[in-house]
Amino acid sequence: MLLAGRGAGKTRSGAEWVREKIKLGCGRVGLIAPTAADARDIMVEGPAGILATAWRGDRDAKGNVTGRPVYEPSKRRVTWQNGAIATVYSAEEPDRLRGPQHDALWADELAAWNNGEPDAAWDMAMFGLRLGANPQAVITTTPRPIPLIRELVRNPRCVVTRARTDANKANLAPTFLSQIVSKYEGTRLGRQELDGEIIDEVEGALWTRGMIERSRQPTAPDMVRIVVAIDPAVSANSTSALTGIVCAGLGADGRGYVLEDLSGRYSPDGWARRAVQCFNARAADRLVAEGNQGGEMVRHTLQTVQRNLPITIVHASRGKQARAEPVAALYEQNRVSHVGAFPELEDQLTTWAPLDGKPSPDRLDALVWALTALMVRQQQDTSIAAPVQVDAGPQIYG
Repeated sequence: MLLAGRGAGKTRSGAEWVREKIKLGCGRVGLIAPTAADARDIMVEGPAGILATAWRGDRDAKGNVTGRPVYEPSKRRVTWQNGAIATVYSAEEPDRLRGPQHDALWADELAAWNNGEPDAAWDMAMFGLRLGANPQAVITTTPRPIPLIRELVRNPRCVVTRARTDANKANLAPTFLSQIVSKYEGTRLGRQELDGEIIDEVEGALWTRGMIERSRQPTAPDMVRIVVAIDPAVSANSTSALTGIVCAGLGADGRGYVLEDLSGRYSPDGWARRAVQCFNARAADRLVAEGNQGGEMVRHTLQTVQRNLPITIVHASRGKQARAEPVAALYEQNRVSHVGAFPELEDQLTTWAPLDGKPSPDRLDALVWALTALMVRQQQDTSIAAPVQVDAGPQIYG
């Protein structure tokens, strides 16, 4: 996977990779772009595409002349002189990939497939990548923080190469560099589109990477109070939301510390046992659990694992954004530290934008309950209206 900025040479790299694969003996190649027009205009006929980069004297591993291929738009086919064929596909029609087999694939601008939801086309392409002794794919894309791109970056079988726009400045118009680069360099958009970085935060998010990174610590001081907060999932099947479980503490220095993120997809008994294990291991003071889906059910589930637990059931009476904002403010004031790294939790914090209208995610909700119990309640005046309902322990506002 080549993660690169605009104009960094992604298309030329992909076309040269296909040319080399044909020379090595590949006979069936798939060319996939966000749209059919992109595949034709960029991957095949573009100034850095397959036709432009082919050499007349090319030969394959058996000595057969591959030469310059012929493109037949009506058949969506590029054919070399040795019989090798590349077929053009659009990510908008993933079912066209259901059946064809390939020994090589070039996936261009993967992050833009189906408006950033490329999984259907990608999955179908992977099922067909099964010919030859070593079927391979190359991805050329400007990155976006979508799950598939992050998954591929973490995959040890995926070799990731990165390039910035200015690495190819010798082949770019000076006006582009002076006007576009100078305008966007250093901004979030510029880091993504010019530097080829995966920026795992969005405009409008309450948390930023900077807030989290500047106060991260390897160890925590002595704690004066520790809570384990739970945001239970409604169901426990393979497609249900996760149960958020976050352990946090209030240090003797008055700062908040996020100690563990144990969130996952559990059965009710499973999340209860996980939370109680953490409660005992950390010698915590209280379990705080959201009870909007049934407070007594949550309490009963926890007490089935261990009786006589100090449990506070909280019921949200204000919107998710209203409850999250005071906690995000603590981060902005540099009053909360993450002890170690919690990638999934931090991804949620920096990619949830309240104004998008999407519900707040599970890990984030559990963190908000934990830090509200530890810190926000201490700051708020008792005259604040609309406290959440509690049926054990002190009142928790927000």
